[in-house]
Amino acid sequence: MLKRSLAGIALACLMLSAAVAQAPKAGGAVNVAIQPEPPGLMLALIQNGPTQMVAGNIYEGLLRYGPKLEPQPGLAESWKVSEDAKTYTFALKKGVTWHDGKPFTSADVLFSIETLKLTHARARANLVQLDKVEAPDESTVVFTLKQPFGPFLGIFEVGSMPMIPKHIYDGTDVKTNPANNTPIGTGPFMFKEWQKGSFIRLVKNPNYHIKGKPYLDEIYWHVIPDAAARSVAYETGKIDILPGGSVENFDVPRLSKLKDTCVTGAGWEFFSPHSWLWLNNRSGPTANKLFRQAVMYALDRDFAKDVIWNGLGKVATGPSNSAIRFYSDAVPKYDFNPGKAKALLKEAGYKGEKVRLLPLPYGETWQRWAEAVRQNLQDVGINIETVATDVPGWNQKTAEWDYDIAFTYLYQYGDPALGVGRNYVSSQIAKGSPFNNVEGYSNPEIDKLFADGAVAVPDSKRAELYLAAQKKLVEDVPVAWLLELQFPTITRCKVKDLVTTAIGVNDGFRDAWIDK
Repeated sequence: MLKRSLAGIALACLMLSAAVAQAPKAGGAVNVAIQPEPPGLMLALIQNGPTQMVAGNIYEGLLRYGPKLEPQPGLAESWKVSEDAKTYTFALKKGVTWHDGKPFTSADVLFSIETLKLTHARARANLVQLDKVEAPDESTVVFTLKQPFGPFLGIFEVGSMPMIPKHIYDGTDVKTNPANNTPIGTGPFMFKEWQKGSFIRLVKNPNYHIKGKPYLDEIYWHVIPDAAARSVAYETGKIDILPGGSVENFDVPRLSKLKDTCVTGAGWEFFSPHSWLWLNNRSGPTANKLFRQAVMYALDRDFAKDVIWNGLGKVATGPSNSAIRFYSDAVPKYDFNPGKAKALLKEAGYKGEKVRLLPLPYGETWQRWAEAVRQNLQDVGINIETVATDVPGWNQKTAEWDYDIAFTYLYQYGDPALGVGRNYVSSQIAKGSPFNNVEGYSNPEIDKLFADGAVAVPDSKRAELYLAAQKKLVEDVPVAWLLELQFPTITRCKVKDLVTTAIGVNDGFRDAWIDK
């Protein structure tokens, strides 16, 4: 019995020791690669990827989202929804302050909402069903909708709806306010320094509203324009963290094998990056549905996944990413079938007209992919001309519809009403943006399915409507879907708990710590 007791005590001590060893440790700095350099950090004005990645740790939203897109407390500690699904009441966390010490209140929320309607295109679209927003007291905000809007609880993450300080911006021109150069949020880290072309430095918020957090003292975001140089910076120890997309995919397997290196594909669930080929539905061969179906059969997407993307992805089945709500694979299938592609081209009456292919100028991986697609299409008899351009040129050509086939990838934001419908409904056909219905597809049936799906209740009705939309779109092939992309985050294994939410690094440094 004595031996058993001693053994039990020893086991308990070992378990306690292990628990203590894994307890978060405070202190230290991390070095992170960021590319390209953000154009600014005022998140209500700029929403590109690098800005969200850095500023998402300065600002906060009312909610955060777990890996399964479940809402979690942020600046709102709780919320309730009325039975008619038109009233959402948020209880704000008390005792929260801005980085300059001023209190965060419901007045800031109301001011942020009105500002974002003017400055933030995605927030403006997400709030289209908002009737009014009220603040009965300093710690309560009530949103009243015109009609139910299924994804409403999914629009409050920091990049989609950042809270900004009323006392800094009220009565000023938000776009030119000098405070944009030294952003003030409520987040776990505060802006400290920016040496353009070199690094951005954030420091710990000592008055953060979650006791004991953040654990880190500093974050250095290093601007390193060349992908190969970013890989070398990690190998030599200058960089501790390579966020998803920091290095070329062909470098990921090699870097992953380095000593004390950890890799995760998590942290992209909210964004669900989805790639496809824009197919210009307005004129030329790509205006013919049979030609577009032929393109789908001509593409060897498994080769792209396994060879070009090193297995980091999944073949797309249609317009919705499998990570978002109401996805279904119960749609027509397009396997790699060059013979079927040739038959469809003949049926379409294709006579060898020149078709322009516009690659995405985002590095060597995308250039390799463009070469593979060009070869696939040429192999079935399509006369392809590759049009080389830089990023501004790609933006201009797609936004002005000056292309036949063009690579792209977009985020889907967890719900088809937020990130899928915009690429297929007629109301989103407008020159000037490379992110709307660029292909020019117009179908009243699809318009109605997406309009009804956004406001239908209960969720089972939404699922029914979105399944019908997915089936019809996959039949019509307005674009040629490629892969659900994966962008692995590479870190030193000593960096713990960095990716814990559906937006990963973008709000992950609140919980991150270094195991010293």
